[in-house]
Parts: sequence; structure tokens; C-alpha cells
Amino acid sequence: MKKTVLVMLAACISVYSVTAQTIADGIKYLNYEKNKSALDAFRKLHDKSPKDGQTTYWLGQAMLANDDVKGAKELYQKALQENGSDPWVVVGMGHIDILEGRDINEAKQKFEQAITASTKEGKKKAKIEDAGILNAIGRANSVSLQGNSKIGDPLYGIEKLKRAAELDLTNPDIFINMGVCYLKMGGEYGGEAVKSFQEAISRDPKNAKANYRIGRIYYSQQNKDLYDTWFGNAILADETFPPVYFTYYDYYSTKNVNVAKEYLDKFIMYADKDCATDYFYGDYLFRAGKYQESLQKANEMQGGACASYYGTPLLFAYNNDRLGDSLTAKGYLEKFFANAPESKVQPQHFEFAANLFAKFPGSEMQAMTYIEKAIEFDTLKANKINYMNKAADIFGKAKKYDLQLGWFKKVVEIQGQTTEYDYYRMSLAAYNAKLYEETMNIAKGYIEAHPDKPNGYVFNVRAAKMVDTANATGVYFNAVSLYNDFLIKDPEKNKQTLVNNFYIMLGYYNDALQDYAKALEVCDKILQLIPDEPQTVRIRGIIEKNMQKKNGTQPASKSSGTTPK
Repeated sequence: MKKTVLVMLAACISVYSVTAQTIADGIKYLNYEKNKSALDAFRKLHDKSPKDGQTTYWLGQAMLANDDVKGAKELYQKALQENGSDPWVVVGMGHIDILEGRDINEAKQKFEQAITASTKEGKKKAKIEDAGILNAIGRANSVSLQGNSKIGDPLYGIEKLKRAAELDLTNPDIFINMGVCYLKMGGEYGGEAVKSFQEAISRDPKNAKANYRIGRIYYSQQNKDLYDTWFGNAILADETFPPVYFTYYDYYSTKNVNVAKEYLDKFIMYADKDCATDYFYGDYLFRAGKYQESLQKANEMQGGACASYYGTPLLFAYNNDRLGDSLTAKGYLEKFFANAPESKVQPQHFEFAANLFAKFPGSEMQAMTYIEKAIEFDTLKANKINYMNKAADIFGKAKKYDLQLGWFKKVVEIQGQTTEYDYYRMSLAAYNAKLYEETMNIAKGYIEAHPDKPNGYVFNVRAAKMVDTANATGVYFNAVSLYNDFLIKDPEKNKQTLVNNFYIMLGYYNDALQDYAKALEVCDKILQLIPDEPQTVRIRGIIEKNMQKKNGTQPASKSSGTTPK
């Protein structure tokens, strides 16, 4: 009898080990972004144990990774109806609440319910939570694979994950989820995220995902030396880890298409063979300038199992636009946005849309909505600046210079500094927008920041002339006078401009102020630059007579008149 019991116990242990290994395999597929394989693995496991809450939870997670929120929700709801409130399934429903943007407190209520239901009594009747449930709650709030990065409560997730880490001393995924939660809290928590991923590596030195996630942080900072190091560590940990190869492909696809192809081949070798790999091969063909071949790939996808794949219309849009058929491209792009899961739409897609719509007169504001989305979803500061510059360019071409100026100001704001080029183009945009007082304000900042450069003075003078058209208020005079202080440093080179400006100053003194003494001083400065110039000599004589008449010493000549400007 004992032998029979032992055999049965061994069999149970064997079955549990296989089940655990299957769950572990499925989780690994998810970590490796092999979402189709994960779905297949968990679906088979669920078919064998449809009432097992943990298996049901992970099948739902695989559905979410495949952008099937509706399917995951239906799975969890059915499980709750048929099998009761299993804590794993309750956590899954809380995750759905987060993804659907429901009140975060509704999700937290479910999470706390799951914690209570899964808490066991330990030694001395101490209550011990289930580390797996706590980790699943942290995962839900990290939203690491899908959904809007702004939803969920990462601080709450971190709290639960820290407790999970105390209870489970081996699972590296706890710290990976924690690192993602820190990243969701903002760039200032990047250091904490790195520490969390490093802790995951300390638990599992061969953890490719943790190494890769550290590399992604430095990738977002454009620190190539460091992200090359950590991406290299990920490959050393497991050369079959697909995401690292795809990131390199994406990086080189706009820089060196041949190098990009090498990484794409690696990605396709190790990733799931599905519509995504077909799409990215078509994307490579497009980037390589093989537009007809890329279109052929898109047609193959459309005529086969990938007809409904969200990326297929995008391939058509890219290639038709490049081949000069922007109208057809626009139709395919609209289809892409109508059908693509939100989590699959990337900043570069919005940028492409902005460029495409900007080709159609009157569509500038629609193009701007795409620019704004690109800025919102892109984490790279350099990319955000690029999108803002693109917006300014679109409005500049549309001659909407006031809106162009607004985007230039946003560039300066995100940069945290104003370069000489920024001053130049803001001054030009403001002037073109006929915002002359604002042009002067920008130009004065330009002069203060770059007193040895001429353009600030030039814009200040141009705008002042439009503000003070009659040269009667001193605005134009002051701008010209300031410009001359700059020009006089090299009088020979700047002679003609100096003379022209002195004439403007002379006119202000003579006509607006009737300060003939000052007018004579300016005349003398002109004659120093162009001695005995007849017109200036004649004007000087007229001014002298005007001054004598004003002082009552001698009647002015009847020929005296307004000084030429």
C-alpha cells in the first residue's frame, strides 16, 4: 500500500512539474515577445485544466499580448461565472479595468480582494500573501506589453512588488515588472528602474530581458556605448532573444539598410513566424528602396492569412507615397489608423501621417494632430524636437507664420536653451507673421545673447521700421542707432549700411525733434565716411540755415526743406 501511495505521489509531483514548466515556458515566450507561441502554449494548458485559475490568468495575459483585450475579458468573465472568484482571475479582471481606463479604484478593489483570498496562514498564525498574486498585480500596473503608458498606478504596483520580492527570493520577473513601473513614473526614476533590472539579473544572470530593458533606458538617452553594452549582455545571456535584434534593425533601418538587414534576419530567425515577421520584411524592402518588391509582399499578405493584419495597409501606404501616389497612400493610412491596435501605433507612424497629410493643401491642422500624437508617445527628447521642427516646417510652407513661431518656441522650451539658429528662425517667423513688436523682443534677446552677430540687429531694425513707419517715435531711431554701434566696429566693411542708417538718424533729429545740432553731428559722421559727398554737403548747409533760423540769428534759405530719408 505504501508503495502505491509513493508511486501516486511521484506521479502527482511529475504532473505538477510538467504543468509548472509549461507555465514557465509560456511566461518565457511572453518575455521574449513571442506572443503567438505564448498563446498556443497557454491555450493547450488551459484546454487540459480549464478550471485552473492560474492557467486561465496566463492565457488571458497571452491574449492581451496579442492585442485581444475583448477575448481576455470574456475569458476572465466566463471563468468567474463558472468557477467562482479565483484570485488569479480576479487580478486578471483588475488588469482589464486598467486597460479599459476604468476608475483605478475599481481595479485596486479587485486586487485587494485577490490578495485577501490568496493569503494563507503561516507559522504562528501569521498571514502570508501569495507572491505570485502580488507579482501579477504589479504586472497589471506596469502594463509592460500593451496599453497606454499613462494608465494604472505604478506606485501601487511597486508597493505590491516589493512585498512579493520579500516573499519570493528567486523570481526575476518581480523586479522586471518593478523596473517598468519605475519607468512609467517618469525619466527621473530611470536610476531606480536600472537598479530593479539589475536585481533581476542578480537573481538570474542569464536573464536576457532584464539586460535588454537596461539597454532600452540608455537607448532612449541615445547613449550608444552603454546601450551597446547592455544589448550585448542580453545576446550573451541568450542569443535567441528576439527583441534586441529588432531594436537594432529599427535603429539601422534609417541609417544603414544593409546592417539593418543583418539584424532583421536574426530577428526573423528567433521570433515567431507570423504576420509581424512578414510585415517587417516588407518594411525592410521599402527602406531598401525596393518599392515594387515591398508592394508585392504587401499583396501576398493581403491575399493570404495576413489580410486582416493591421500593418498590411501601412506597407501599401509607405510604398504608394514613395512612388508618388499620395492620394492612394492617404486612403491606406486612414485604414491603418482605423484598425491598428493602439499599442501597435508608433510615433514614426504619426510622423509619416503628418508628412503625408501636409502634402494636401488645407490639411495642415490634421497633420498637426498626428505631430502632437508623435510628441506625446515618443520618449526620445531628440525625436520630440524633430517632430516640433516638422510642425514648424509645415506651417511655414502654409504661410501660417504665427503658428510656425509657436512651434519654434516649443522647441526652445524642450531644449532648455536658445541657440543662435533658434533666435534667427523665431525672429524671421515673427516678422513674416507681422508680429513686429514680438519680433523686436526676440531680436533684442538675440542681440543680448549674440552681440557679435548681425542678424539680431537687422531683425530689430526691420521690425522697428514697421512699428515706427514715420520715424517719429524714436523706436526706429533707437534700433538703427544700436545697429550702428555694431557696424562701426568695421566702418570700411560696413560703410554703405552705416551711411544709410545715419541718414535715418539724421531725419529723426531734423524732422521729429528739430534738434539741428544733433542732425549736424550725424552729417559730420556721414562726411567722415564719404568726404565731400555733394548731397550730404548740401543737406548740411540746409540744416545749418534751419538751426540759425530757429535760434533767430539769420533767416533760413527759402530752399530749405525736409531732409531726405
